[in-house]
Amino acid sequence: MKKVYIETMGCQMNKSDAERMYGMLEHCGYTQVIEPKDADMLIVNTCSIRKLSEDKAYSQIGVWGKWKKNKPSLKIVFAGCVAQQGGKEVFKRAPYVDLVLGTQRLYELPNLVKRIEEGDRIASYDEIPFEETDIKINRVKGTNAWIPIMEGCNNFCTYCIVPYTRGRERSRKPELIIAEAKKALSEGFKEITLLGQNVDSYGKDLEPYQNLSWLLKQINDIEGKFRIRFVTNYPTDITDELIDTVIESDKVCEYFHIPMQSGDDYTLKKMNRRYDLKTYKKICDHIRSRVKDVTITSDFIAGFPGETEEQFENTLKAMSELELDYSNTAAYSPREGTVAAKWKDLYIPEEVKAERLARLNEHNRECCLISNKKYIGREMEVLIENFEIRKNGNKVITGRTRNNKIVHIPYENDITGEFINVKITNARTWYLNGEVL
Repeated sequence: MKKVYIETMGCQMNKSDAERMYGMLEHCGYTQVIEPKDADMLIVNTCSIRKLSEDKAYSQIGVWGKWKKNKPSLKIVFAGCVAQQGGKEVFKRAPYVDLVLGTQRLYELPNLVKRIEEGDRIASYDEIPFEETDIKINRVKGTNAWIPIMEGCNNFCTYCIVPYTRGRERSRKPELIIAEAKKALSEGFKEITLLGQNVDSYGKDLEPYQNLSWLLKQINDIEGKFRIRFVTNYPTDITDELIDTVIESDKVCEYFHIPMQSGDDYTLKKMNRRYDLKTYKKICDHIRSRVKDVTITSDFIAGFPGETEEQFENTLKAMSELELDYSNTAAYSPREGTVAAKWKDLYIPEEVKAERLARLNEHNRECCLISNKKYIGREMEVLIENFEIRKNGNKVITGRTRNNKIVHIPYENDITGEFINVKITNARTWYLNGEVL
């Protein structure tokens, strides 16, 4: 068989896409390899959420382009969000690329591979999605199976490129999702994570209409011991029905990832987010009042165009006031095609953005430690994800609680994939320590 290597950048949606590509390529006569230099086909699955990610993708294929000089038969595929946005322009920047594959044409890959093997150079990035087929998925071995339930976003936040690269919201057919979940569980996975840029919108375009709560209940009814998670939520789209489903479904985890992006009301308005601090806090308070031991995590951007020092400090205050358990953080990165990228006269100097991001990260660490300390002395169920023999000879298993807290536990044997009860003995910034009961 021919050999293929995929370099995946960015979010879990991209990782899920890579697993699908590996499955489709197996039907085309390719087998997966872990060393790119062994491959007959190289694919970079790109992310365009920040310029640094885009630059990294082009740098990667630049290296591969040099390899192609010594191996002319080598096929190079530029896929993902940057491909969807760049289209044929990718060929001008990287003439050694054989195929540009946009996010919405993923399932066209088998047909396109045959054509590039015959010598064609193709850019497929049409905004009309290529219809999904029932395909094999070569998942990365582990405990968690990532399953996309929808693509795209209709919110058009002024900083975000996703609606332009992933398109408008489109829900997958529920029968495909449920079948994929059953298959993953039969292969030994112990956790199902449902993915979407805005999972709360699932089903709005389906006939008959079936929402996220309905889908969670269907998967919850599958026999066996496993967990279910879902990401990402848009704050004001979280319903009482969804909260009820989390409470009533024994396999659905007590975890909500709810990006806020800024703690300042004026900045939120400039970002085109449909809420203010008061509304977001009301949502978090409502969830916490109903869901025991719930973890709420968020996203924040430092240095959004026009952000003042006072407005940035409002974000720091909000992180504390909201008692967030963890937050993803990033400095603002202008993305061509978005509204905010046009506000060049409002751009924050790079050194100021870097300084604010450092402070944001430090505050995030403080909030995480405060959150983790709440669990010292508690008994919790942990799904083991990893076994490690450290340099000092200590053997440690690592897993997650239902509410997504990472726990390190001294243990002699590899019991990856098992559920165990643990007593939390200590709290660190990013994880908990525990001992087996």
